[in-house]
Amino acid sequence: MAHGKKWKWPHWRRQDVVHAARTTAAARISLEIANLLKLPEPYWAAITTLIVMQSTLGAALTISEHRFAGTALGAGLGALIATYFAPNVVWFAVGAFLLGIICSAIGLDRAAYRFAGVTLAIVLLVSRAKPAWVIAVHRFVEVSVGIVVGLILTALWPGEDAAPTGGQ
Repeated sequence: MAHGKKWKWPHWRRQDVVHAARTTAAARISLEIANLLKLPEPYWAAITTLIVMQSTLGAALTISEHRFAGTALGAGLGALIATYFAPNVVWFAVGAFLLGIICSAIGLDRAAYRFAGVTLAIVLLVSRAKPAWVIAVHRFVEVSVGIVVGLILTALWPGEDAAPTGGQ
């Protein structure tokens, strides 16, 4: 051991173990639901749930609204562009720019724009055999499942660190 320090067993706090358990349960439920719906990329539901579960319910609601709106915008614009134009770097750039303008015009913040851009990239730039509108719908449903499951579990099984502090 360097500098004479002794190695210690890790100390796990109860709240960290509970948080890991509730996050794992939520991610698994999302994955199971996405699999039941026969979604082609069910991992997006689990990934979204993992993100949602890292916040308190109030924060999760806000970020979920942004994720939901951004995903819908990115999926819709991606499907529209891919339906009428061959997806390529130029159309991706046009779409990304338009999403920034649209988000600003309708009062959505940069978080929604970020989610919109990610979804646009997935719809336009990832090669698949199915039409882009099908990919866009799948992506939207996968993310929506993750959001809903994450919010429900956050509400039903709040973390110990999510207790109201009176100043919120």
